[in-house]
Amino acid sequence: MCKTKMAVDAYDPNSDRSRPSQTLRTRPPQTQSPPTAIKTPKFATSSSSDPSTSNYVATSSYSSATSTTLSSRTSLPSLRNTLPENPHLYDISEIRVATNNFLAEHHSSSTPSWRGTLRGRNCMIFQRKFRCKIEMQQLRERLSVICRSHHVSVIKLLGASVSGDHIYLVYDFINGANLADCLRNERNPTFTVLSSWISRMQIATDIAHGLDYIHNKTGLNITFAHNHIKSSSIMVTEPSLKAKICNFGAAQLCGEMDDDEGRTAGSFRGEIVEMLEESSSPIRFRRYDSTRMQFEGVRGYMSPEFQTTGIATQKSDVYAFGVVILELLSGDEPFKYRFDKAKGEYIRTSLIETAIDVIDGGGDRLRKWVDKRLKDSFPVEVAVKLTRVALDCVKEDPDKRPDMGQVAGKISKLYLQSKTWSEKMKIPTEISVSWAPR
Repeated sequence: MCKTKMAVDAYDPNSDRSRPSQTLRTRPPQTQSPPTAIKTPKFATSSSSDPSTSNYVATSSYSSATSTTLSSRTSLPSLRNTLPENPHLYDISEIRVATNNFLAEHHSSSTPSWRGTLRGRNCMIFQRKFRCKIEMQQLRERLSVICRSHHVSVIKLLGASVSGDHIYLVYDFINGANLADCLRNERNPTFTVLSSWISRMQIATDIAHGLDYIHNKTGLNITFAHNHIKSSSIMVTEPSLKAKICNFGAAQLCGEMDDDEGRTAGSFRGEIVEMLEESSSPIRFRRYDSTRMQFEGVRGYMSPEFQTTGIATQKSDVYAFGVVILELLSGDEPFKYRFDKAKGEYIRTSLIETAIDVIDGGGDRLRKWVDKRLKDSFPVEVAVKLTRVALDCVKEDPDKRPDMGQVAGKISKLYLQSKTWSEKMKIPTEISVSWAPR
């Protein structure tokens, strides 16, 4: 058997004389005898009296071993490349070098962020307040939980670094712009890269499936909520115009310290997420209540119960997602302000309220409400259904809001309907049109 192994290792996979895929399917030529190492006592004791049968069995075993060896050589490297990397704990000196000592140009107005290179990889570095002093081992455990998640519509978290009161979250760099800038360009209000209906349906589908993954399909037996869903935290990739969700895991990693009780609190008042590790049970999260902690939120995306209690849940993510879909449809911000000369004050208009009025008014009002830069080229029935899905997500009662799995399924069906509509609306290229006299 040792001779057999040596013969298999010596076999040249690049030789034209024998290919593994052909050897397994066809019987080898009789004029070509198999290697002598195959003729071992194991095959000599076969019950078949036909020597050619014995040779065929031996050669099949020989080819199977060769095919397995080749398969392992080609599949293991590709599998290794697809596995998620372990989280990195960067030294603050690496962060300083990557950000030019924090003097590089900011990539976000709301949260300080920089583009840089860390350990040979392009990345985005976000600076967030981190009031709780955390041990490196504890931070590594939290990162190991979050970095196990991987989805095509979620930007991957690579690692983090802690310095003083700040934590620096390092995410994979994505070439593109955030959704808010794509929809509302201050320098050129009449232009948008999302000028077709199918491009906006693609964005809606990507966000829905990415958020459904965060809520229901991470496979970590942990209830995750993103807590920062908004149009500025969604990247639109270039040139494919697909959506990726940013800042996944930031709410779990960025905590605050309750000085009176000395325990770790989440960035939202009323919910503290602390990871515990026990010898006989998997990692899980524990929640505490605190009425003294401050909470973060963006006006227009905060659900009513979140504004009241400060507790961020998956249902509050669904609410924020519904607002983003209404932005995709109308191109407007969640709140708009106009000056009333008669009253001498500014009047605020809610995007949710206008969407409700549009649905009650019918298709004609919908055409006027949908973003004019789409040039009235969209399937009205699909737009109405998508608006209704968004309004279901922003209901005041969180129990009446759908699960993201249900939302993702509905939006996928609407995307397929939009795809069919888009193919029918294309101008036939095989027909030539001429206005010249004949």
